[in-house]
Amino acid sequence: MMSEGTSVSHESTHEAFPGATGNGIRVAVIDSGVNPNHPHVQGLAGGIAIGMETGMNSYVDFLGHGTAVLAAIQEKAPKAAFYAIKIYYRTLRTDINFLIAALHWAIGEGVDVINLSLGTANPAHYERMIPIVQKANDAGVLLVSAAEIDSVPLLPGSLPGVIGVGVDWTCPRNEFRQNPSERETRWLASGFPRSLPGVAPSDNLRGISFSVANMSGFVARACENTKQRSPSEICEALRSEAERLSSIAALPVPGVTPAK
Repeated sequence: MMSEGTSVSHESTHEAFPGATGNGIRVAVIDSGVNPNHPHVQGLAGGIAIGMETGMNSYVDFLGHGTAVLAAIQEKAPKAAFYAIKIYYRTLRTDINFLIAALHWAIGEGVDVINLSLGTANPAHYERMIPIVQKANDAGVLLVSAAEIDSVPLLPGSLPGVIGVGVDWTCPRNEFRQNPSERETRWLASGFPRSLPGVAPSDNLRGISFSVANMSGFVARACENTKQRSPSEICEALRSEAERLSSIAALPVPGVTPAK
């Protein structure tokens, strides 16, 4: 029996980890920085620019991508502490050395989750990625990254020890799904960011970047109530929640009579 004031509405149970807010979780977003004045951004704990710029506010976003990514995560984990790490400047292309340096910085800061709405299909970077993924795992830092694009595996998202994410255009933004057909567990989430007033979804940013962002929000929620935060423990929590969401989706809608 639930005590008074702890019940969860039928509608909220369709949301992944209902009631969780990412409280106490530290999330780093490695991207194009962030615009702290955007209405979807509700505060930052800090940030840094890796590579081309230095100094106060050097992580300010002039491309918009990092801002939209961070906003999508913050929507799901509003009580988490967020750090913006800028490695993209004039375009959404960067140097592998900037990415590696950004990962070292975030791990050194002791964050809990690192969002990587990015990836490289270049196999030459494999040897660089393996030790940094291991360093994150050893430090208890969760990497959430794009697993593939157009069926091409991406690094680091396709590596063991990384929470690899794919896009599912049919998935509601408040849910996620598991792809059980993969040898390594892959997680599927909506490819849409937070909506903007007066802007049609087809005219807004969208794609695998936001599947990763949405999934990072759910990972932050999973971390909130999980003591051991290794990739295996968090994936088990995600798996259990995905099964719960799937079972709810299979239930008949109250007040709707099945067709005969």
